Amino acid sequence: MARKPRHKRIREIDRPRRVMPWGDLPRGAEPVADGLVLIDKPAGVTSHDIVGAMRRLGATRKVGHTGTLDPMATGLLTLAFGRATKLVQYLTGADKTYVARISLGVGSDTDDAEGVFYLPDRAQIMALNAISTADIDQAITELTGRIMQVPATVSAKKIGGKRAHDLVREGETVELAAEEITVYRFERTSVVTDGNCQVAEHDCATREFDVVVAASAGTYIRALARDLGAKLGVGAHLTMLRRTHVGSWNVQDGHTIEALRDVVAGGGAVPIIGIDQVCGEAFSRVEVTDDEAVRLGKGLFIGYQEPVRKQDMNKWPACAFNSAGQAVALVSKRRGELKPDLQIRLPE
Repeated sequence: MARKPRHKRIREIDRPRRVMPWGDLPRGAEPVADGLVLIDKPAGVTSHDIVGAMRRLGATRKVGHTGTLDPMATGLLTLAFGRATKLVQYLTGADKTYVARISLGVGSDTDDAEGVFYLPDRAQIMALNAISTADIDQAITELTGRIMQVPATVSAKKIGGKRAHDLVREGETVELAAEEITVYRFERTSVVTDGNCQVAEHDCATREFDVVVAASAGTYIRALARDLGAKLGVGAHLTMLRRTHVGSWNVQDGHTIEALRDVVAGGGAVPIIGIDQVCGEAFSRVEVTDDEAVRLGKGLFIGYQEPVRKQDMNKWPACAFNSAGQAVALVSKRRGELKPDLQIRLPE
């Protein structure tokens, strides 16, 4: 039987190569150590762009982020390297804090300034003219605490194995179910000013102000702006979003890709938060003996002890540390014992 001819993949030569703001990057001399790198993400690039850059600078493919940021958004993106990538599924649940700017009066199909704007109708224009600062603050209060939120349609939520934003780009109608979130803090931090937004050929009036939001994982700040507008009877969208905290980590300690590029180009190493420090900051703590550490490393249960946790930190999973202060395993309570959920350091 004659063999079928093999077809070579045709390269799309007409598609222009995206130019990253940091230019060409050197490859690190050695793979980066296990742990986290804090990145201050710029606007206009995706979280995947950052991961790609750090794979080169860190000389490894084993990189994962603990919570995506939209291309428009800036701020703290935490990246896990090496064995720390095992922790990603737990670290993505960390609470997050943002600063943002909300524009009332005009909505968009993405709930931010990068989408297609909707022209407000007469009722929305009249509602915007009647809104007071007290009305805005009251609506903000009503969106604080435990609430149900429908995620932004153009989001990374998966429907039938495909991202919602990919389905929208393919022309499909996307309906996402509401999910419970917790908004710990939602506060207006500036005066309300008059602005405008160009929608097609129309110059539409807006009311704009800054906010700070501290919320549980899974909260969409774009959707929070959208829902704030809905409560006030107007469209709304974000014009700026910056993430300042992920768990205990602060964007002030983050690095730009350009700064890391220069470090690596000069022969230096990417600065990293070691896996033991990461576990100490992200999880409650259990001190175990060296014999217990070996048992956990082999996937065996050990005797129960109450974990020590910082204020507002989840009790489980906790992280077991050996006598040398090394993270051994994430553990949880099971039938009066401690069960290893994730082995971080295998017995030597």
